[in-house]
Amino acid sequence: MERCEWAGSNENMQEYHDTVWGVPEYDDQRLFRKLVLDMNQAGLSWQTILNKMENFDQAYEHFVLEKVAAFDEAKVESLMQDAGIIRNRRKIEAAITNAQKVLDMQASGLSFSDYLWGFVGHQVIDEKRASMADVPAKTELSDAIAKDLKKRGFKFVGSTTIYAFLQAVGIVNDHKITCFRYEELSKK
Repeated sequence: MERCEWAGSNENMQEYHDTVWGVPEYDDQRLFRKLVLDMNQAGLSWQTILNKMENFDQAYEHFVLEKVAAFDEAKVESLMQDAGIIRNRRKIEAAITNAQKVLDMQASGLSFSDYLWGFVGHQVIDEKRASMADVPAKTELSDAIAKDLKKRGFKFVGSTTIYAFLQAVGIVNDHKITCFRYEELSKK
């Protein structure tokens, strides 16, 4: 069975590749969770985040938007002491701000999902990659979304982070065409 090269031979990476990466996601809370995880991956390997996934879920109260949005300075300090997650104050504070901004969107009648999927007309962008070498770090789409998120007050949402997020949540299908998941996800 052929996979995208980045899945490698590590069991956790293969499991993530085979069951999560690139599957279209429409739930606001799960989209927020993935955004926070991708923000935390910036400058690190995805393997590091995968190894800490359960710790993130516990520390960030399963990414319930209302709970994360209400984190106070004491909670930030607690998270800064939690060796089970990435202890970066800017990333922690960005998660809180971003939860607040998603809630603001929802309060105005716009789901985070509809906002994101609206950039692509609610259709998966199928890139038909022949090789992982063809996959860019960012695109015009990720540039546009990152710019708009920043305008809305989101933090730690650069274009490269946003492109990784778009791939992970299935807005962009960047599985290479010879990967077994490419065909499965192309039918969704």
